[in-house]
Amino acid sequence: MEHVDTIVIGAGQAGLAMSHHLGVLGREHVILERSRVAERWRSQRWDSLMFQFPSWSIELPGRSHSGAHPDGFTHKDEVVRFIEDYGVSINAPIRCGVNVSALRIGSSSNDDYEIDTDRGRISARHVVIATGPYQRPRRPPAHRRLPPGILQIDAGDYRNPRSLPDGAALVVGSGASGCQIADELLESGRNVYLSIGRHRRVPRRYRGRDAFWWRRELGELDQSVDNTPPAARVSAPLVTGALGGYNVDLRRFAAGGGILLGHLLDVVDGTLNFARDVEQSLRAGDRAFAEFVAAVDAWIDKSGMDAQLPAADVRPADVRQVDSVDRLDVAAAGIATVIWATGYELDFGWVDLPVFDAGGVPVQYRGATAAPGVYFLGLKWMHKLKSSFLCSVGEDAGHIAARIAAEHLQGAARRPLR
Repeated sequence: MEHVDTIVIGAGQAGLAMSHHLGVLGREHVILERSRVAERWRSQRWDSLMFQFPSWSIELPGRSHSGAHPDGFTHKDEVVRFIEDYGVSINAPIRCGVNVSALRIGSSSNDDYEIDTDRGRISARHVVIATGPYQRPRRPPAHRRLPPGILQIDAGDYRNPRSLPDGAALVVGSGASGCQIADELLESGRNVYLSIGRHRRVPRRYRGRDAFWWRRELGELDQSVDNTPPAARVSAPLVTGALGGYNVDLRRFAAGGGILLGHLLDVVDGTLNFARDVEQSLRAGDRAFAEFVAAVDAWIDKSGMDAQLPAADVRPADVRQVDSVDRLDVAAAGIATVIWATGYELDFGWVDLPVFDAGGVPVQYRGATAAPGVYFLGLKWMHKLKSSFLCSVGEDAGHIAARIAAEHLQGAARRPLR
C-alpha cells in the first residue's frame, strides 16, 4: 500500500491553497481529485456566470488576478484558468481522475488513516478534506409531486435559456443563483416565475466602492464562530457581476414582467401552493439594504473618509406593492421547466470517522476534528464568515498546514480512534 504523509482531497481553490502552504513548509503531500482542477467551476456554473465579487478580490496565497479592470467582474471561465494556472505555478502534486470512496482508521497498529480510491488504497498520517460546501443539491419534498413531463433541474445544471424546453420557467429560491438565473431567463423573453423567501439586499456599489469592499471594511467578513452565534450569522447578500454588476432588486424583476411568488408549500393535483409572504420577504430585503447603507455611512463618519468619497448614489427603494398569487396551475401557466435554486447539502457518507454531528455536519474547530490529523477546509462559516471564499480560504489553509508541521516538529504521539 502506498503511504503519503498528507493527503488532500479535492483540487479546487481550497485544496490548492492547502498545497501552497504545505509546500512552503516542506511537507510531503498529494492532492486527489476525482475529475479536473476546479471542476465545480467548470461543470456546475451556467454559461454566462460572472464572479460575484470584483476582480481585485480574486486571489490565492501568493498570487492574485485582478485583470485589466480590477473593479469589474470576471467570467467563470477566467476564474477556472486562474485556479488551474495557480496549481501549475505552485507545482501542486495533483492526481486527477482519482475517485475517493472511503476514508477510515488504518488497519495497522500505527496512527495512519486509509483512503480507498478507484486507483488503489493509500495510507496517510494526515488527511485534509477540501471538497467544498456545495456537494449535493437540496430540493424540497414537493418536487416529487410535480406533474410528469416537466423538466426539473438544479441551479448547478442550468446552462442558458436555449438549453431549456419552450415554455414558462419557475425558479425556486431567492439566493444569488436563483435571482441571477431568473433575471437571465426574463431577459431572454420567457415568462418567468420566481418563488422567493427572506433575503438580504445590498447595493452593488455605494460611495464609490463595491459592496464587498465595504463588507471587508465593516469587519463582516472576519466575524468568527467564536463571537457570532448561529442565530446572528448573516446570510449571503444578493449580488451579481452580470452586465458589469447591478443592484439585485426583486421589485425591479416584478416591474420588468417577472412574477414573484412566496415560499413553495406543496404541489397538489398539478397546482402549486405558495405562502402569502412575498411582501414580507421584500420588506426584509429593503430593511437589509437600508441597514447596510446606514452602517457604511456611520463608518465613513467615524473614519473621517467622507471628504474622499463621492456623495451617496443610492436611490430610495421602490416600495410599490407587488401583486402575487398563492395558487398556480402548472398547465395553465405553461410551466415547462422548474429550476431548483434551493441550496446544497454536505455529503460525507464516504468518511467513516466519528467526526460528525447527528445531522452529518462536521464537528470541527478551525478545521481540526476529534480524529487526530484529519481536517476539513473550505466549509461555510468553518471559522469565519469568509472561510469558504476564494480570496480567504488560504487563511484557514495556512493555520492547518502550521498544525501539521508543528506535530512533526514536536514529535507528538497521537492516540488512534479505535
